[in-house]
Amino acid sequence: MTRSSLLERWDADDRSYLALRIKRRLIPAIMGGVIADAIGVPVEFMGRGGFNITGITGYGTYNQPPGTWSDDTTMTFCLMENLMEEQDLEGLMRKFADWRDHGYMTPHGHMFDIGRTTEQSVDRFLSGFSADQWGGGLESDNGNGALMRISPLVFLLFKEFNFDNRLKLVEEIAHVTHRHPRSTLGCVFYVEFLLGLFNNNKPLKAYKQAAEICLNYLKGTKYEKEFPAYERVLNLSIPDLSKDEIVSDGYVVHSLEAALWSFLKHDNYRDIVLEAVNLGGDTDTIGLIAGTMAGMCYHKEGLPEEWLNEIVKKDELLDICKRYFDFCTEKAIAKVEAEGGF
Repeated sequence: MTRSSLLERWDADDRSYLALRIKRRLIPAIMGGVIADAIGVPVEFMGRGGFNITGITGYGTYNQPPGTWSDDTTMTFCLMENLMEEQDLEGLMRKFADWRDHGYMTPHGHMFDIGRTTEQSVDRFLSGFSADQWGGGLESDNGNGALMRISPLVFLLFKEFNFDNRLKLVEEIAHVTHRHPRSTLGCVFYVEFLLGLFNNNKPLKAYKQAAEICLNYLKGTKYEKEFPAYERVLNLSIPDLSKDEIVSDGYVVHSLEAALWSFLKHDNYRDIVLEAVNLGGDTDTIGLIAGTMAGMCYHKEGLPEEWLNEIVKKDELLDICKRYFDFCTEKAIAKVEAEGGF
């Protein structure tokens, strides 16, 4: 074998390895979130201790069939499509508006759940407000509507080693609906934590790294003012809290804490998701966030096949995931090549 052919083989192997890294994590993380979302839908807003979920069920809060997913999944997949189409932020908001008003990207052709801050952002978009005014910027706008849909960015950012560039993309995507710094800080931590898991770090190490990145790189910015709100996350005390100390509502801080606590409490996808959903409250979103973490960490082998098979429009969602995998792989390879890699 000549030197040139040997180098070509190495390059091909590197590309294959890069694609495998993404594939092994993307579909389990995204679909892990979808499954957990669907498990949480029937019991959303129910109080802790008033039910015991052990798998996919149906009806309940919204009277939807088993396997039905919510706005969390819809907005996540709208983002994935927007990124693949390389559309601008207006394109993303048009998808959100089409979902709300015409049932786009929904399990049954209609919208049955939308957060207040998200709905108001769509109203402002449709009313002709400028992009910097779409997202809610009040302290009362700190719901979890940006947090729940931000995870697809991880697969575009894992080869981005400049924190400022990662922050910029998270801000752009989060701010279309939620632009208060507290909400965005939660998104930044979540993305950094998922990146740590993507890079094969153990859960506690990924947790510590994400906290250190936020504390070090966001010090002296507008986000530092929000550090006290996330004190229990940033001081690494989440694993030591009791269940009674975890609040599982739609406030962005509480949702992140509840999902992170559930994830760190167990070492497998099934138990993590059931723990998160059975906390009660905002069960679909907290389930989705915890399920995304668990899917990223424990990969496809961790997802219960019987749960996945019950997801409404499973094949359509998997097709979008596979196309997004191809898109992210092409972007990653192009970035490495542009930087002189391979």
